[in-house]
Amino acid sequence: MNASRLYGMLADLDSRQPVTVVGAAVIDVIADAYALPWRGCDIELKQQSVNVGGCALNIAVALKRLGITATNALPLGQGVWAEIIRNRMAKEGLYSPIDHAQGDNGWCLALVEPDGERTFMSFSGVENAWNADWLAQLSVPRGSLIYLSGYQLASPCGELLAHWLENLTDVTPVIDFGPRIGDIPDALMARILACRPLVSLNRQEADIVSDRFTLSKEIRTFGAEWVRRFAAPLVVRHDKDGAWYFTDDAAGCVPAFPTTVVDTIGAGDSHAGGLLAGLASGWSVADAVLLGNAVASWVVGHRGGDCAPFREQLLGSLKR
Repeated sequence: MNASRLYGMLADLDSRQPVTVVGAAVIDVIADAYALPWRGCDIELKQQSVNVGGCALNIAVALKRLGITATNALPLGQGVWAEIIRNRMAKEGLYSPIDHAQGDNGWCLALVEPDGERTFMSFSGVENAWNADWLAQLSVPRGSLIYLSGYQLASPCGELLAHWLENLTDVTPVIDFGPRIGDIPDALMARILACRPLVSLNRQEADIVSDRFTLSKEIRTFGAEWVRRFAAPLVVRHDKDGAWYFTDDAAGCVPAFPTTVVDTIGAGDSHAGGLLAGLASGWSVADAVLLGNAVASWVVGHRGGDCAPFREQLLGSLKR
């Protein structure tokens, strides 16, 4: 039922609201691990690939392939990694207004266990070196959707990004805090949430948040308490069990699309890409979550995180 409904809706996917993606493009060195290493051990890894990734890059790819126009503010440096990323972005028709910054882009080692779960070990580069000059290059129209990641908000440039966000007019932030959610200081978190962003969390992050803000562990109550306290929508992703959404006038759980999991790299990013595409098209949060579920389902069934489906591919998968 959801597949046929989304199939019919995809014809209406169009850029009606400006989107600015602020974040990272990095290199993902992906390797299979039979188990995570423990202190003092020596494990054998099987390398799968070297991919271009990063939360913002994965989202930029998803939006582009779904036919949504966006400004992709992904800092690019001058080193070996930066050149690989720049070439990959050019092949996708993606460009950044912040290019040839001093230094190289970062990279991470992604260990994928047999069940598809991934663990990241990251090295920062220019993507976490935001400054006022870079931000001044961004023209953000009124009514824009602005994506931000917890990786940048938890970095030393987090304060600067929060200040920039606070001084924008009539915008809707969409924030995926990710695994760094516990690293953002309380005062900075309060400032970010005062901007009333739509926040997307996974199951584990929701547990962290419930402890941090003394919210209920029960998902329905948790979501209702969040909306009352922060006056902003919330999405909580429960993987194969779908995704919950909470707004001031609606709440519910949108079922996941069945798939065979290959790896979960980019699952949250691709969900955010689909969510942003739906919101930019003027869809309700519930319908945007449905699209996010479909895009995430496709991505976890393929290697790497930068493999979001083209709209035609997604249509094909929904017809099966």
